[in-house]
Amino acid sequence: MDLPAEKLKLTIVRTATDLFLQRFNLTLKVEGSDGCSTSTDLFPDTGYAGRRNVYLAGKGMIYVVGQFDARVINPQDCRAILSEFRHLDRQVVFLGSFDQNTDKRWVYFSAAERPELAFEKR
Repeated sequence: MDLPAEKLKLTIVRTATDLFLQRFNLTLKVEGSDGCSTSTDLFPDTGYAGRRNVYLAGKGMIYVVGQFDARVINPQDCRAILSEFRHLDRQVVFLGSFDQNTDKRWVYFSAAERPELAFEKR
């Protein structure tokens, strides 16, 4: 996912951890146009809880929000920090999501391709 206005590129790599079960490790990679970069592990995808919604928040901050975790990305230095949901701004713009397509492939859907999906309450 390229964010030209924020000068960032986000990638979430999904790696299978079991041959027979739907279990995947997720790694968020952030690359800035000024050469900064970082990588962080996200909450694993077990039982189809892998989707990550991406939002633009105030001050150019980017939120990568999953069912069980949220990361706040600072475009100035590419830092991605874990945040509690209650500390996230509510006034955000949905940019898209990383999720499985109909063929069960991991892809990025822009907001123009697919509307925001709410997370299931468990």
